[in-house]
Amino acid sequence: MKSAGALGLLALTASACSDEAKRLGMPEPISEQAERMLTLWQGSWIAAFAVGGVVWGLIIWAVLFHRKRSDDLPPQVRYNLPIEILYTAVPFVIIGVLFYFTARDQDYVEKIDNTKPPAVTVDVIGFQWSWQFDYKEKDASGRERTVASVVGVPVAPDSDNKPVLTVPSGERVRIRLHSNDVIHSFWVPALLYKKDVMPGYTNEFEFTATKTGTYEGRCAELCGVDHSRMLFQLRVVTPQQYDQFIAQAKAKAAQGAKQ
Repeated sequence: MKSAGALGLLALTASACSDEAKRLGMPEPISEQAERMLTLWQGSWIAAFAVGGVVWGLIIWAVLFHRKRSDDLPPQVRYNLPIEILYTAVPFVIIGVLFYFTARDQDYVEKIDNTKPPAVTVDVIGFQWSWQFDYKEKDASGRERTVASVVGVPVAPDSDNKPVLTVPSGERVRIRLHSNDVIHSFWVPALLYKKDVMPGYTNEFEFTATKTGTYEGRCAELCGVDHSRMLFQLRVVTPQQYDQFIAQAKAKAAQGAKQ
């Protein structure tokens, strides 16, 4: 039994290491946009390995087959036109291919779809040194209002009191970023994405989460003495759980208004 358990643990560890190796240092993606960025990252490494393999192959070929064999002076030539065209054209081709895929995926990740409203809109306000999450909805007249708000305080990394940004899985979420003081940066490593939060300017992005769970987030821009405590969590839940969260927030707000 112990042997079987050890083998199972070894297989699980090997599988986890294999998945991590495939991601080449990136966290496991939790959104459609993050999966696209991971694919771009992996493709770039494949291209780099291919170029490196060709270069090392040529170096080894030159060392093995063109090493010094005598004291005679080898034939002298001024240039080799085919080779010069090759090592000029190939880098341009490589750069062009990488540029194409980078521009394509950047457009996809940064796309804001204004043809139809997102399922969830959240105003994220960065301040020294925490976060505020305001959940927005439109009323019958089309005016936007805040239906729930979460305000955080600076916390330690092991704290259980981090502000939580709750979003549904499988739904398009729009994040609008605002700053009350200095430049911050909204970063959730599992989204493989970060965005600057700048005073006087609204940055925004959209994502569609594909996995439920709780993921760590933080400010990625040095913003003052408590920058390291500017932490939060992204909680991805099912659409039903998200509806319950909003309903509870509305009921709590209505009860507070009555009091």
